[in-house]
Amino acid sequence: MAATTHTVTNQPPPLVGYDVFAADAALTEGITRYVADVRLDEVREELSTLGQAAGSAHARRWGEQANAHPPVLRTHDRYGHRIDEVEFHPAWHRLLGHAVTAGLTGAWSRPDGHVRRTAGFLVWTQAEAGHGCPLSMTHAAVPTLRAEPELAAEWEPLLTSRVYAHELRPVAEKGGALAGMAMTEKQGGSDLRALTTRAEPLAAPGEYVLTGHKWFCSAPMSDAFLVLARAPGGLTCFLLPRVLPDGSRNSFRIQRLKDKLGNRSNASAEIEFDGESWARRVGEEGRGMATLIEMVAATRLDCVSASAAVMRQAVAQAVHHATYREAFGDRLVDKPLMRNVLADLALESEAATTLALRLAAAYDSGTEQERHFLRLAVPVAKYWVTKRCTPMVTEALECLGGNGYVEESGLPRLLREAPLNSIWEGAGNVQALDVLRALRREPEALNAFLTEIGAARGADHRLDRAITGMLTELADLEGIEARARRLAERMALVLQGSLLVRHAPPEVADAFCAGRLGGDAGAAFGTLPHTLDLAAVVARARPVAED
Repeated sequence: MAATTHTVTNQPPPLVGYDVFAADAALTEGITRYVADVRLDEVREELSTLGQAAGSAHARRWGEQANAHPPVLRTHDRYGHRIDEVEFHPAWHRLLGHAVTAGLTGAWSRPDGHVRRTAGFLVWTQAEAGHGCPLSMTHAAVPTLRAEPELAAEWEPLLTSRVYAHELRPVAEKGGALAGMAMTEKQGGSDLRALTTRAEPLAAPGEYVLTGHKWFCSAPMSDAFLVLARAPGGLTCFLLPRVLPDGSRNSFRIQRLKDKLGNRSNASAEIEFDGESWARRVGEEGRGMATLIEMVAATRLDCVSASAAVMRQAVAQAVHHATYREAFGDRLVDKPLMRNVLADLALESEAATTLALRLAAAYDSGTEQERHFLRLAVPVAKYWVTKRCTPMVTEALECLGGNGYVEESGLPRLLREAPLNSIWEGAGNVQALDVLRALRREPEALNAFLTEIGAARGADHRLDRAITGMLTELADLEGIEARARRLAERMALVLQGSLLVRHAPPEVADAFCAGRLGGDAGAAFGTLPHTLDLAAVVARARPVAED
């Protein structure tokens, strides 16, 4: 008698073997919107190639392996010599190497560079999010180093290179390099002005030695680090290489690796500088915060993009599962309540992706108006999109039921990753207060922001009311600091609504305005008005076409 208890039925096939880029309507339409026609075919082909790799079975396996075998600290070699090296699983190097080869550390000098890099970052990090950290910092280090032309000439070609060379050796012998950063200290956290790391000048111009303890150092295996330290002239930015020009190791003591909630494939360390840690000044003494401002803005945009990537992968998995899974006599995706949940998740994902691409396009434009727009839009987007990521992934996991709670589904890894970008580069309060700072000090930023959202006025009555409500709140400065989060949220929703009304299909824009701006939805996902065209919203979000 044949055994039948192990026959598998009513389980979806794995979501592999698909083009992550081509399957994302919001992303592909954004590329068409922002990339110059003369380059459009080239960029589409570039992103589709990356998308096919990101959706492959081997990329998924690399992501699983890199997280199942997190990095290991080797402080000494077998003979007792101090080496301070971080050892990674080969899967990590495959992921990071593929990303570097695809150009995800270089955007500053390419036509449409930020849009194509942001799209590529959003596509590739769906395979595995942890290695996005060194990609982001390497990319963001470039504008900071340009404050010191000699350093930029030496390092920028390496940081933007498509060569992945992870061995620690003098950069003069390498075809490519990665950058990390070490800013926060245990006594100050986000309050960088409270740091105590000291920088003492040497006889050679621009050279210093550092003494101090950094509580968080991201990507400690990198070739060089941007570091804040207190020089005689005040808080100053420095570039500290891991390997000195003569081939010897710089003094860079890794005390321990942090045992993190998520992002486990990536190393985050606690490090010490012992008074012999050699570094070169970047920018003027006492101008450290100003020197780093463009790097901070670039990494905050990557926080938005990375959260959008996590959201997109979560909704793709949820819609894919519901398309194949049957319950109570029908496919889950056809059940009205499940369709409501999936549509709500899809709206959140599309709004995040659309906003990330708009910010990237503003970087590429480079006009004065767009620079002012970014000054306010970046912290607004960083605050809201990263905040929405965790509840959204939680709901997507629930769409898979108990299957989603199992590691093999991939959703638990996404859920552990989800809070990271809200914390990195300034948590929610830091972003909300930065919004207030921009409003108070840079009136041109508010004008640019209002011009952007004003482009959609008159297209939807719910959006118009939300804009009016936001303006009313901006006019009332009483207790504004305590209301900063609420204000940032309103500004983000109005900005997303404006973008979707102008660029998304009518059913998407209508559902977003009803559920996010019109007050016609509950606090949980899946509470959209039932009269909306939710089936069309879900179909648009499906990662693979119907069989």
